[in-house]
Amino acid sequence: MYGNQTAVDDLSFTVPVGQTCGFLGPNGAGKSTAMKIMTGFLQPDEGEVFIHDVARSSQQMKAKESIGYLPEHNPMYKHMFVREFLRFVGKLHHKPISKQRINDVVEMVGLTKESNKLIGSLSKGYRQRVGLAQAILHDPDILILDEPLSGLDPNQLAEIRQLIINLGKEKTLLFSSHILQEVELVAERILLIKDGKLVHDSENEPLSASGYLFVQFEHRPNEALTQSLHNLAQCEIDGNVVKVFETSTETRKSLFYLASSSNNALLELREVKQNLTEVFQQKTQSL
Repeated sequence: MYGNQTAVDDLSFTVPVGQTCGFLGPNGAGKSTAMKIMTGFLQPDEGEVFIHDVARSSQQMKAKESIGYLPEHNPMYKHMFVREFLRFVGKLHHKPISKQRINDVVEMVGLTKESNKLIGSLSKGYRQRVGLAQAILHDPDILILDEPLSGLDPNQLAEIRQLIINLGKEKTLLFSSHILQEVELVAERILLIKDGKLVHDSENEPLSASGYLFVQFEHRPNEALTQSLHNLAQCEIDGNVVKVFETSTETRKSLFYLASSSNNALLELREVKQNLTEVFQQKTQSL
């Protein structure tokens, strides 16, 4: 809760080992707050986070050792050099981080040419790489990345996308992003939240199964037909074109009946498969 505002509302899901999961929602949906709760930076008013089936609240330090976290605004000490900062982060983990491990991570995130520069002199894209480097430095089992693709140019996007794909093969990875095309390329599973609630889980409702009926009437539906359409299924009406988010045979039959009974001919009826952008808009705008 932030005052009287509920930021995360009865949000529950499980991400198994080795899954790369996109965590999406409009601005203010509660993504960053949920991630801060998962990582222990915020304490929930109620509920619990389980890390490897163990309640995080009962083993705070062990849970934090298992998690690598990239916050949305990526706070760093800009007066430090890149390698100096990574050595500092290594000491914070209270575990030995070898010089070789730092070299490996620097190379992994594409910072080799920039690794002897001050963080404050780096572009936003390279600072984002430093944030990724500190998140994976201690080789955690779980990665929680808040907007890891923010501020990257097209070439950097491709490189970091591949890095996330590679990391996701051996780690549990949850990441948020507003670049939906990139999420489609990277994520095996999509979790979509709105107003702190889970409104779509592609594990239960795969994107490949998401779609709608594109319906074009001869005339704009009158008030009676409009009401009948809304009673039939969730739909969007724009002039004489209607999107009906229910593609069953019975729905198609009902549409033909409604068109006939209202004396408004059907000019077109076809099924359209939705992409992630369309699912995002449908689930967050029409609830």
